[in-house]
Amino acid sequence: MKEIRVEKITLNIGTGKDQTRLEKGMRLLKNITGINPVKTVTNKRIQEWGIRPGLPIGCKITLRKKKAEQLLKRMIEAKGKKLSKNQFDNYGNLAFGINEYIDIPEVKYDPEIGIMGLEICITLERPGYRVKKRKIMKKRLPLKHQIRREEAIEFIKKKFDVKVE
Repeated sequence: MKEIRVEKITLNIGTGKDQTRLEKGMRLLKNITGINPVKTVTNKRIQEWGIRPGLPIGCKITLRKKKAEQLLKRMIEAKGKKLSKNQFDNYGNLAFGINEYIDIPEVKYDPEIGIMGLEICITLERPGYRVKKRKIMKKRLPLKHQIRREEAIEFIKKKFDVKVE
């Protein structure tokens, strides 16, 4: 029950209110994963930025299980197999960005898209995390079962052969 695993990977591109850039971002995520992305919409009104509720401001894809691990290997290679300790949070999650998608292995440059970056968020979990997500009788996880930053760093180092600085 103490074994750590990758629960999901979320790829995210924030574009603001620029709809042409949003379409390019959606095409990019489709090229990387082969899955259609979902548009993210805003809930707040920020008049200075010209944002109103219901306006699409980005796109994302969530992958789980085997597809997530395969994609994670490619994303870590794009970062040169080096990560920072600051990219891990206190609950064992990991987030980093890729400035240019052409750094990702097996992804070719598309002149219609141009150069874009994306953000990758990895969620780690242990068996038994369902207890905090289930609908009936939700419970808090005990501290000894939660993933700490050091455990997440060791897992990523061993599983994906990454250097954490």
